[in-house]
Amino acid sequence: MTIRVLIADDQAMVRAGFAMILAAEDDIEVVGEAKEGVHAVELAERHRPDVVLMDIRMPRMDGLEALRRLPLPGTVIPPKVVAVTTVDDDEYVQRALSEGASGVLIKDSGPALLVEAIRAAASGEALVSPAITVRLLRRLNSAVPAPREPHTALSARENELVRLVARGLTNAEIATRLTISVSTVKTHLANVQLKLSARNRVEIAAWAWESGAVDGRGREGGPTSGTGPAHEITPLTAGGLVF
Repeated sequence: MTIRVLIADDQAMVRAGFAMILAAEDDIEVVGEAKEGVHAVELAERHRPDVVLMDIRMPRMDGLEALRRLPLPGTVIPPKVVAVTTVDDDEYVQRALSEGASGVLIKDSGPALLVEAIRAAASGEALVSPAITVRLLRRLNSAVPAPREPHTALSARENELVRLVARGLTNAEIATRLTISVSTVKTHLANVQLKLSARNRVEIAAWAWESGAVDGRGREGGPTSGTGPAHEITPLTAGGLVF
């Protein structure tokens, strides 16, 4: 299946660069380019893309407002949105995630992560740039409250997965660590999202930090952490957080 992508960014060189990267992929087709938010919504209505690569900061209408308008009238399945941002947009990133973005990338993340984010969004998953995730969690850690008891609705295995998510492991890495399939990891994480009322993987990781599943030093904590040695959080250096 070909993934139809709309690129929305107010910088022509950025649009051209993204389009060139995506054009090299056999399963991705760029169906339009928008230079601001109003244009993005118009082109989305015209071309009905599967995924919109949306710059958060644009003139006339920013990417956040465009994101809110993309469940277009008559659309059974609205396009997924991968928000694109710069390194200093933490507040915008949090708002984009809360508005339902299917992923967030830093503009200089690189071709591999860009393609991975598009494919993840198209398949109903999500990818958040590791640099963004680490930064958001560090901000959270600067004001971590006193540890609370683990969520009683989470099973022991779900608590284990939550701690691994907070440490930055991908689904494949979690599956390898726990000797289960990736599809089983996704099922567990879907259950965790429902139980924690978490919108995305970042919110699961944030809950882990707030609840004391990992403490301020980046170590696993809480009564369910077992009797073995604590583990340091290892920020991702390649790939993204996918769920």
